[in-house]
Amino acid sequence: QVQLVESGGGLVQAGGSLRLSCAASGRTFESRAMGWFRQSPGKEREFVAVLRWNGASTYYADSVKGRFTISRDNAKNTVYLQMNSLKPEDTAVYYCAASPGRLPSRTYEYDYWGQGTQVTVSS
Repeated sequence: QVQLVESGGGLVQAGGSLRLSCAASGRTFESRAMGWFRQSPGKEREFVAVLRWNGASTYYADSVKGRFTISRDNAKNTVYLQMNSLKPEDTAVYYCAASPGRLPSRTYEYDYWGQGTQVTVSS
């Protein structure tokens, strides 16, 4: 029903920036919430940010507030995660996901996931 493809990951030095993209397709994504999660080896997948496609309401994890920005481009059917002031602790695989909720922040609230894109922040 919803297909998600992430891109934009890579290697960046601490203090640098990256912009992740999530290309969405399907018939119902515009009525959904779109979220970003991240996961490091041996750790639980953690919430990063979420946006409602209609209305563009947003919510962020405390760890990224003031540094990351989630946004969308209606013409491109794409959700972005702009990551500034990156820290080594931001290193993880970042996943785009879709949810029927409003501004969900829990993994179980999402029913569609992308394959993930690796972000590595070096010191």
